[in-house]
Amino acid sequence: SFYEELLSHGILKPLTAPVEGLVVREGSCNYVAPQGISSVVKYYLKQSGADVLYEQHVTHISLRDGKWEVSRQVGPPELFDVVILTIPVPQILQLQGDIGNIINESQKQQLECVSYSSRYALGLFYEAGTRLAVPWAAQYIADNPCIRFISIDNKKRNIESPEVGPSLGVHTTVTFGRDHLDSDPAEVQQIILSHLQRLVPSLPKPSSIKCHKWRYSQVTKAVPNCPGQMILHTQPLLICGGDGFTRSNFDGCIESALSLAEAVKSHL
Repeated sequence: SFYEELLSHGILKPLTAPVEGLVVREGSCNYVAPQGISSVVKYYLKQSGADVLYEQHVTHISLRDGKWEVSRQVGPPELFDVVILTIPVPQILQLQGDIGNIINESQKQQLECVSYSSRYALGLFYEAGTRLAVPWAAQYIADNPCIRFISIDNKKRNIESPEVGPSLGVHTTVTFGRDHLDSDPAEVQQIILSHLQRLVPSLPKPSSIKCHKWRYSQVTKAVPNCPGQMILHTQPLLICGGDGFTRSNFDGCIESALSLAEAVKSHL
């Protein structure tokens, strides 16, 4: 039903563009978000009617008179009746305040089991009218020590336009991400570009480049034997979920979200 709804609104479309090296699992279907994956999130936020505040870096969660006091890097602390955490699991364990004592030993051990891969993503942006002369929209690379995936984004999304310049996305391998996690970003960018040049020598010079370190990329080991969420405290409710409690794909996120919603509803 989630896929049907998103397809009917044009948020998702079936993937029709050629992707070299894609392993198609029997019975599975691949989709693309023409306006980017953030359009899926924006669609659900709009449906919810929630008032969303961005760039609020939470540092402490503590109990205050039957409510949760949440402190941020900037601005005064605020009080909440319910707190739901869907940040990467290692960041839950880094939060300060009473939360450190509230998480019991068994839960702490389960949360400490969770592991993530790390990657770098490189974006190359071109002027309108630039042609990228390759036969594919995206390509999985099996034998390069640095690059795992290359995508011509507008071609993959099937939204090529003469007014908008193409962009190319590159994801590094898990091994490269791990080995260069604390390297100088400018140095990493140059290494990725040199490998890209060898893989796709026909690429023209981009008008701009952006390099992004993705410390928590995909879950390699989720919380074991978990129903998609974990209640850390009941009154007031403090609960956590996300792909660290299921798996890193859309189905995993939906599964955790439904489990979270049921748990929160029963506490209201």
